[in-house]
Amino acid sequence: MGKTKNSELQTQKNTTVEGNGEGFSNKIKFPLWLYPKTMDEVNYRFESDNCGSRSEFIEKAVIFYIGYLKQEKNVNYLSPRITSSVEAVINGTEQRINRNLFKIAVELGKIAHTLAAANEVDEDTLRELHAMCVDEVRHINGVINFESAVKFQNE
Repeated sequence: MGKTKNSELQTQKNTTVEGNGEGFSNKIKFPLWLYPKTMDEVNYRFESDNCGSRSEFIEKAVIFYIGYLKQEKNVNYLSPRITSSVEAVINGTEQRINRNLFKIAVELGKIAHTLAAANEVDEDTLRELHAMCVDEVRHINGVINFESAVKFQNE
């Protein structure tokens, strides 16, 4: 009668290599089946990764993959938490910006009505002023400077 998989696994677990000065203390020896293409990659890469043997390279790869799997669970947990925190910060910032824009628009409206009441401006001049201001804002990327406006008006 042949061995079962469980008894083979138990035998493999019990096959350990005792310390012999080469770093094999308490390691488990077991058969490993790889495709030839994968083994060619291991043979090609293990020395460039500063590994002393193919076994060390494969062990590092397994440890890396285990870390990747553990991290994947953390990402699934952390990603929604980070997203919700960032959304909350963005929403708060958006509300503050909107409140400030509203206050600025109110102040600008007050200034515009005061100037319109103090000066008699015809519709042609108003259209020309609008076109000039649109052009100016396009060229200065929206950064309006009072000193530049005074200089322009005094010319």
